Amino acid sequence: MRLRFTAATLFLTTAFLSSAQTPLNDTAKLLTEVIRVNTSNPPGNEAKLAALLKTKFEPLGFQIDIIPTPDPAKAHFIARLKGDGSKKPILLAAHADVVGVEREKWSVDPFEGAVKDGYVIGRGAIDFKGGLAVFAEAVMMLAKNKVPLARDVIFISEADEEGGSYGTAWLAKDHFDKIDCEFSLNEGGWIIRNPDGTVRYVSISTSDKSGVSLLVTAKGTSTHASMPRPDSAIFTLAKAMGKIGDYDTQPKLIESTKEFFTTLEKTSKPPMSTYFHDLVAGTDPEKVRIADQEISKDPLLHAIMRNTIAPVFLNAGFRGNVIPGSAEATLNFRTIPGTNVEELISEMKAVVNDPRVTITPVAGRGALPRPAPSTKDSDLFRALVQQSNAIFPNVPVTTYLFQAGTDSAAWRSRGIPVYGIYPYPISAEDLTRMHGNDERVSIESLRQGTELIYKTLLQVAGK
Repeated sequence: MRLRFTAATLFLTTAFLSSAQTPLNDTAKLLTEVIRVNTSNPPGNEAKLAALLKTKFEPLGFQIDIIPTPDPAKAHFIARLKGDGSKKPILLAAHADVVGVEREKWSVDPFEGAVKDGYVIGRGAIDFKGGLAVFAEAVMMLAKNKVPLARDVIFISEADEEGGSYGTAWLAKDHFDKIDCEFSLNEGGWIIRNPDGTVRYVSISTSDKSGVSLLVTAKGTSTHASMPRPDSAIFTLAKAMGKIGDYDTQPKLIESTKEFFTTLEKTSKPPMSTYFHDLVAGTDPEKVRIADQEISKDPLLHAIMRNTIAPVFLNAGFRGNVIPGSAEATLNFRTIPGTNVEELISEMKAVVNDPRVTITPVAGRGALPRPAPSTKDSDLFRALVQQSNAIFPNVPVTTYLFQAGTDSAAWRSRGIPVYGIYPYPISAEDLTRMHGNDERVSIESLRQGTELIYKTLLQVAGK
């Protein structure tokens, strides 16, 4: 008897073997479904994910709102589980959109939701569909377990966090009544694993870095390419960019980063513990310089203690036989709260030190004001700390300055505390895959993260 294997048969067989080797928990199952909805932004297509989430939440008794945007492919999904109203709501926010991919550099289809070696692999597995799945599953568990609630619990799957015009700022403008709350959970801090698999620390972000884009412009004489002149705009820009590339801004610690690096001191061995101590102490410039040099070998740690500089665009020339009269580079700065844009421009002008080069803010992309850090004196922050201590015993919990931006300003700008966490333990190697290739999150980490968030919700929202 000859056996015939269709493509569907092979797919089901592979899926069965994968799940047999690595049993999927409910959060991992949900994440594989969420990844299969391709929400790469642009264009986003978050409305498709909203439709999927509606099928999950609505049968459990949630009040559902799908808020359309002027772009019919984009929508915000809001699910509310009602409490008795004796306390103000808690909100869990997760963005539905993801960045694009370089498909040829992935070992699997980035939108398959593949399961391999104990991981769910796919675009958004860490940022932030993994968090979306954890938040969603924890909230749905409240309904499944019929937990009596003292406050409404709101879950939101957002559009346009990775870029676009219809993110949470747009949503809050006309629909804030649907997302108003006492405090909120969002993406942000990390639960970092050691190489041996143990958890090193839990960080909860209480503020985000801001961002500003500066345009570096070099001027020269536009003329025929057969008669080059010494004032080439492109060469002038190249020299300026070389100076900027060799330059690094100085460490600039705020309270949350001081607490974070002090935590790293306590969880490190010499000489790294000494470097962390010297950086926070800041009393000896030479010790700070050496500490900065050693700590900055970790790109994440380098980023959170200073204003960072990243070249993102170059623009020069329009014909092969014309020397252009100008050349431009766009620099993206991620800035420590309190940074002054004018002072930043002055700093860069001093680095370049060339009158032929101007440095100006990019129109429409100036610095966004960042509200004051969220307070540690709240029921939600205390619950996160207590439940982290319960699930990860003897692991320190620290505040954190998130090195990128999030969409939490819609709440923080209204005085509502927002606490950020990627709610699953990840390794340094996992972290390098975020926005990269073969992005992944472990199935066990998803289980631990769901337990953490569910128990936090029980403590904060349960009667």
